[in-house]
Amino acid sequence: MESVRLLSQRLQTGVLCMFGSGFHCSWHCRRLLQRGRSSCFPDVVASAACRPRKCRLQPQGRETLLCASYLSQQLTTDVSQATLASVAPVFSLMKFDKEGNISFSERKKTELYQELSLQARDLRFQHQVSISPRNNRIIMRMDFLKAVVTPEYLLILDYHNLNMEKWLFQELAPQLAGEGQLVTYSLPFEFRAIEAILQYWISYLHGRLNNLQPQILETLDALVDPKLLSVDRSKVHILLQNGKSLSELETDLKVFKETILDILDEEEVLEELCLTKWTDPQVFEESLSGIDHADEMELLLENYYRQAEDLINDARELRVLIDDSESIIFINLDRGKLRGNAGSGSQNSLK
Repeated sequence: MESVRLLSQRLQTGVLCMFGSGFHCSWHCRRLLQRGRSSCFPDVVASAACRPRKCRLQPQGRETLLCASYLSQQLTTDVSQATLASVAPVFSLMKFDKEGNISFSERKKTELYQELSLQARDLRFQHQVSISPRNNRIIMRMDFLKAVVTPEYLLILDYHNLNMEKWLFQELAPQLAGEGQLVTYSLPFEFRAIEAILQYWISYLHGRLNNLQPQILETLDALVDPKLLSVDRSKVHILLQNGKSLSELETDLKVFKETILDILDEEEVLEELCLTKWTDPQVFEESLSGIDHADEMELLLENYYRQAEDLINDARELRVLIDDSESIIFINLDRGKLRGNAGSGSQNSLK
């Protein structure tokens, strides 16, 4: 890296003033001046008080401390810049505008948050599920779905995910352009973007439940039948795996529901989510004349809060069925063991 190469040129033996051991070398400073490298560290050379005599170790004084301080700062700055330049994450971006037009690009994190007038921490996506207004932007995360909503466009970050492929390439653009089934089509763009993301996520969670429900019911029917002479242990393993998946789904539903509830409890956050209200004077005047966008946002979020509650109740019913069936499954397992032992005893007696 160029910055590292330049740094290594600067840190010659004569420039590193042995600040670690508490001494500095005047002779090396003189050599540095003779080679015309004083421009690299002008403050250090000026403060080193170099003398045209043989190299000798001198006790650490004010000059040495200044030299060490300057070198330490220079080393930290140059190496940090080189490291950031080499490891800065690159986001693959999919951009949707109001008309449903799509464009693709790649941006380093540093470039992206500057373009969006955000801070670096805003794009860390620390929480698995979050909806956060920041500087007239909305940062959203639904697990693997990461997005930034502005009054003019929607950015999907790191869009290479099989779960989102159909939605991104077939459904999202028409929804944002007002051709879908969104209830917010007559409201500003950020409403459509938020609704589209929430609709996708609740559909994704619903799909996971719909996939688990028939598997669990079928497995339970096979395990609790009183006519069974033996229990298929492989089905017990399947039930355990499905039970684990159900627990994960319940957790995701709970986090989603609580995230929305936190916003509903904060009137200021609801206001901040209405981006266009604060950037378009006409929209602001309309809100004052009776069209309250914060109320519209509240209704939108309440709708998905209720949907999350319904899914939680359905998942809870499945959990109750599993818990209630455990005792019967254990009885059938014990019955199978007894029959197996009895069969072995009969064979031994025949012998």
